[in-house]
Amino acid sequence: MMFKCLPFIDDSELLTVPDGWKEPTFSKEDNPRGLLEESSFATLFPKYREAYLKECWPLVQKALNEHHVNATLDLIEGSMTVCTTKKTFDPYIIIRARDLIKLLARSVSFEQAIRILQDDVACDIIKIGSLVRNKERFVKRRQRLIGPKGSTLKALELLTNCYVMVQGNTVSAIGPFSGLKEVRKVVLDTMKNIHPIYNIKTLMIKRELAKDSELRSQNWERFLPQFKHKNVNKRKEPKKKTVKKEYTPFPPPQPESQIDKELASGEYFLKASQKKRQKMEAIKAKQAEALSKRQEERNKAFIPPKEKPAVKPKEASTETKIDVAAIKEKVKKAKNKKLGALTPEEIKLKMEANEKTKKKKKK
Repeated sequence: MMFKCLPFIDDSELLTVPDGWKEPTFSKEDNPRGLLEESSFATLFPKYREAYLKECWPLVQKALNEHHVNATLDLIEGSMTVCTTKKTFDPYIIIRARDLIKLLARSVSFEQAIRILQDDVACDIIKIGSLVRNKERFVKRRQRLIGPKGSTLKALELLTNCYVMVQGNTVSAIGPFSGLKEVRKVVLDTMKNIHPIYNIKTLMIKRELAKDSELRSQNWERFLPQFKHKNVNKRKEPKKKTVKKEYTPFPPPQPESQIDKELASGEYFLKASQKKRQKMEAIKAKQAEALSKRQEERNKAFIPPKEKPAVKPKEASTETKIDVAAIKEKVKKAKNKKLGALTPEEIKLKMEANEKTKKKKKK
């Protein structure tokens, strides 16, 4: 027997997809007899989507009829249904039709949702409603994913080649499989309080590394940034810390009784009248102390406040002194001259001007 020696093929070449390779399209020749059973899927849609779906439903039916799939819209029940026919030859088209109606129900536009019928496009609907318990915190993190004026979402779309739509408690994504994986990771990390800018930075580095043919088959861990958690949730410590005593196997000493204390101080041997007198003296001493404190507090109201030191008026400087003589002369001139009266020179000039005007009129 003769054996042919096969050429050696590296494992990395088998795992990588050649550039420009596309999966062949599924045609009617691959399944000429069609499907044996009828399959159908239905989904509900919210009330606010009714007007839009009613408007674009003819386009949806036209697109699905090309693949021999029937679509019905029930406005009374608020549901959309897709089902196969006898002419349907592609067994996976019903799954794509199901994804189409799901995307339309999640506020995705018809222009973007219809892309799901292509072979190289997939979709992912990520549920984020149950990831955060606090509603205010959930709204803040969802807004963080969108970014100011949608800038963060736009950057994510450019890096993953996916269309991303944030609506209510779900995030809908349409695009290639590799991009959908990255979108899901970013969305889930954002809901876990990891800012999306860290993941976006990592995606940018990965895109640049993918362009290099030598680095494509190598490990990229050394190039990717390692972000550490800065905000560590520390356990709140109490204000008053109780210091634990050292453990001893012996029991604590027995506390002294009242009789032991009286024996030590000598009160035990006193008579009843003497004990009574001592108690009265102690009560009187406490009363005197309380009275003195009360009297001090009352006297505080009669203590005059500290007065501010009187400020001496500054002497008027020589520069700001008023010239009285000059003011008197101005007043005298004002008295001689009537208010609004003309000077003799002004009267002469006015008379001459009047005469000239009269002469011109006579001529």
